Amino acid sequence: MAEMEHFTISAMAAALRRGEVSSRELTQAALERIDRLEPTLHAFITLTPELALAMADEADRRLREWWKDSSTALPALLGIPMAVKDVLAVANVRCTCGSRILENFVPPYTATAVQRLIDAGVVIIGKTNTDEFAMGSSTENSAYGPTANPWDFSRVPGGSSGGSAAAVAGRLVPAALGTDTGGSVRQPASFCGVTGIKPTYGRVSRYGLVAYGSSLDSLGALALSAEDAALIFMQMAGHDERDATSVQVPVPQIDLSRADGLKGLRIGVADEYFIEGIHPEVKAVVWQAVDAMQAAGATVERIRLPHTEYALPVYYLIAPAEASANLARYDGVRYGLREPASSIIETFRKTRGAGFGPEVKRRIMLGTYALSAGYYDAYYGQAQKVRTLIRQDFEQAFEKVDMIAAPVAPSTAFRMGEHLNDPLAMYLEDIFTLPANLAGIPGLAFPAGFDSNGLPVGIQLMGPHFAEAALFRAAHAYQQVTDWHLRKPALVNQLAD
Repeated sequence: MAEMEHFTISAMAAALRRGEVSSRELTQAALERIDRLEPTLHAFITLTPELALAMADEADRRLREWWKDSSTALPALLGIPMAVKDVLAVANVRCTCGSRILENFVPPYTATAVQRLIDAGVVIIGKTNTDEFAMGSSTENSAYGPTANPWDFSRVPGGSSGGSAAAVAGRLVPAALGTDTGGSVRQPASFCGVTGIKPTYGRVSRYGLVAYGSSLDSLGALALSAEDAALIFMQMAGHDERDATSVQVPVPQIDLSRADGLKGLRIGVADEYFIEGIHPEVKAVVWQAVDAMQAAGATVERIRLPHTEYALPVYYLIAPAEASANLARYDGVRYGLREPASSIIETFRKTRGAGFGPEVKRRIMLGTYALSAGYYDAYYGQAQKVRTLIRQDFEQAFEKVDMIAAPVAPSTAFRMGEHLNDPLAMYLEDIFTLPANLAGIPGLAFPAGFDSNGLPVGIQLMGPHFAEAALFRAAHAYQQVTDWHLRKPALVNQLAD
């Protein structure tokens, strides 16, 4: 059987249908590779080998039935091993959110998006590492230790979905779920050289996702290619009555084999995404990718997004404000950690003091201040007004172009510890991804090259609401004429041998 690192989802699915490999063999291969690499990468918080093998056996049973009678179509993801970010509930599997306050929490239910994948026969390998409550850009804020970047173990994988990105880049699994509140799928996808989709807000159910910023949270996926990410998106998207923000918009059937490539596509490029401070090599790689798309038939137009410069302060008023409300439920009474004390108020104080890490505490305090009497209108209210202007900028731009190309991050993966004592520098790593979350539009990040240190550089495409299919088609067409997404981290391969 071929090694795990040679398989994409599409290749795995084809091999399973031909009977060349079983889901159990794929799952065992994934678990063996994790056993070899996990001590160095630390991509996972919880592994579920018994559950995974049971799911794999069920997938193999469904395959055997299909061979007897192939009149019914098989789900595209049947038997495929995948990982889930540890902010998504899986019934009877520990869900920590990277926090000590939920260290022993075991949910009795499964997130809708995860359940849809399970129903399609996906094999859940485990729960991946994350910044605590998805608050971070490096996965260094996890209470369970940082994750290493497969391209350079001394560097971060990005965050907060760094464990999922590292697991995919290291070929531990062919795909993993992540969440994107301000760039937490796209930025680690860029840092780790994989493809990551942040869908339109409301396109994928948030039921079973532990909330951070409720008006910003999106559930996405990381994979080796746009084709693989599209397969996952189609399976987990769709209306869910258990999520009040879930939209009733049909899920497109995305057939990339019929894509017309990039011909006739109007791609916008905004100067506001090429600001002072962006690394020259990142800028050069992104422009080379834009030029490649133009050479393949796209037209490139310069556009303006004038309120982009306000995205960072707007986000860091709205997201912490929503977080301060969402995290009020962790009080030592209902579930999670409970620190005993002489009074209920003292229980709250001791539990939250012991259970939350410094970054979560920082954002709770920022958000509580922004919502407090006398400051609400001046801070949170104003931020919401500017958020509307940012959304309107995109709406006006999409009257002229089909999608917008931009850098994902101003730099490539930085060294562990480099920004830990400088919160502003850490927040600036998300400066190019925040606007899409504020506007609720979809974004797709994928590899576009490398810097002089051999670190991946990503590009992102952003489209109008519900334009995921167009983004997948454009990225797939780009990946047909380039091979950046096929490159593998040499250090990981050496470690696995």
